[in-house]
Amino acid sequence: MKVIEHIEKAKDPIFSYEIIPPKRGTSVQEITDIVKDLEPFNPPYIDVTSHPAEAYYEENDTGDVKRHIRKKRPGTISICGIIQNRFKIDTVPHLLCRGFTREETEDAIIELNYLGIHNILAIRGDETNYQKPVQSGRSVNVYASDLVKQVNDLRSGIYLDEIINADPIYFCIGVGGYPEKHFEAPNLKKDIKYLKQKVDAGADYIVTQMFFNNDDFFNFEAECRNAGIEVPIIPGIKILGSEKQLKSIPKNFYVNIPTALSDEVDENTDHAKEIGINWCVNQCEELLNNGVKNIHFYIMSGATGVTEVLKKISK
Repeated sequence: MKVIEHIEKAKDPIFSYEIIPPKRGTSVQEITDIVKDLEPFNPPYIDVTSHPAEAYYEENDTGDVKRHIRKKRPGTISICGIIQNRFKIDTVPHLLCRGFTREETEDAIIELNYLGIHNILAIRGDETNYQKPVQSGRSVNVYASDLVKQVNDLRSGIYLDEIINADPIYFCIGVGGYPEKHFEAPNLKKDIKYLKQKVDAGADYIVTQMFFNNDDFFNFEAECRNAGIEVPIIPGIKILGSEKQLKSIPKNFYVNIPTALSDEVDENTDHAKEIGINWCVNQCEELLNNGVKNIHFYIMSGATGVTEVLKKISK
């Protein structure tokens, strides 16, 4: 089923998850282990992130430096295929603007359709550390709204090249939202204006960046509704797992850690994981009590923390 169908048909709140492909050269077993841990909780769908190629430099014994272009975390489509067809759990692969041409995007969508996957999350992606050359006759999506429009065109059978009697490919399209605003946006109002452009281009739902203060989400949701955005808005939640993440999460994701949470961790560093789990449980319970129908968990490595939260919520 499509994400929007899962939300509409669910009688009880549903919990979805986002996982990261393993690093290049490692086994997909770590991903299947996470999925097995989540299976008892009947996940409606699982997101799988995508990562563009990056440049790195290598010096040989003679002092010559060579530049290599590689994906550090390949395999988004194949991992989605494994989860969707082995575990019978719907998947949501992430599609990026940066690092991919529109032609590559169309090819990826066709492959996903062959695999029976009909959900995608359309995002711009982080800046790459090199400029990928675009061959003559090819083009790129500059913004996520451009990517949404491309996928939306395929719903009407509009491909990049004119194809007579082309079959439409209907994908459910998700986009990202930022309760504390995107770090590049001057303010939240402007950021929501850009978000509405993505919805107007054809997005079916919004999933937010992680946040640790529910007031940020409630304010963001209210502002989205005031701006005329009517699609479902799914809160994204991350469990704080260690003292180090008090620095790494704000640095990497541009989100705020509430003072109450950071103070508690600073005073009880040996119990940081337990504190993070309890904070997450309280967050989830407040969201559910305020009518949220779908909570989305960001899983970086291992599902233990999330499964502990789910057990506490279900009591």
